[in-house]
Amino acid sequence: MAAIEHPLKDLERFLPENSFEKVVAYLQLYKVHLTVAKSRKSVLGDYRHAHQGSNHRISVNGNLNPYEFLITLLHEIGHLLTFEKYKNKVDPHGREWKGAYSKLLVDFIGFGVFPDEIVKALQKSIISPAATANGETDLLLVLRKYNKQQKEGVQHLSALPLGALFALENGKVFKKGALRRKRFACVELKTGLQYTVSALTEVRALTVVNTYDN
Repeated sequence: MAAIEHPLKDLERFLPENSFEKVVAYLQLYKVHLTVAKSRKSVLGDYRHAHQGSNHRISVNGNLNPYEFLITLLHEIGHLLTFEKYKNKVDPHGREWKGAYSKLLVDFIGFGVFPDEIVKALQKSIISPAATANGETDLLLVLRKYNKQQKEGVQHLSALPLGALFALENGKVFKKGALRRKRFACVELKTGLQYTVSALTEVRALTVVNTYDN
């Protein structure tokens, strides 16, 4: 995994204002080796528990905006706290982890580091955290409004109306269908095959031009 090692003092630029000291307190208390990783499509963060004298290890994607970076880091710290208390005796995303992660979210909301819009979106996560980022669709849609760089002409699939035509990054064209849990059933126009596409997928909306014979 390609990654960049940062001294703790450099961590501040990845975090929201007024959260650095609170985060560092956890990292130092539990002797965490934190890695800021390059973009990974499959995961936003990762945790590996201490083993045979090694430190706890956490990695978080460095391309996330500060709020998404912090929330991802708290997700992984939740795993650390769960391991410290229960070792490997509980499910990785069971009620013990949910309790630890929820408490971290409540604590950091109390520190006032999140905008009101994000605080509102976090309420569902506090009650019942999802195991993966893909399970937090509504939250991620709010968080990604805070990305410094927004791609021109690109929007999330969830923003398009049913029946809309859109193109993926690879150029394939689809028609948006009904929502199935967290993904939309979409038909590829060229092949007629049906695929399920994440609501968070970045797409380019296409305009249909009708022509009529005189």
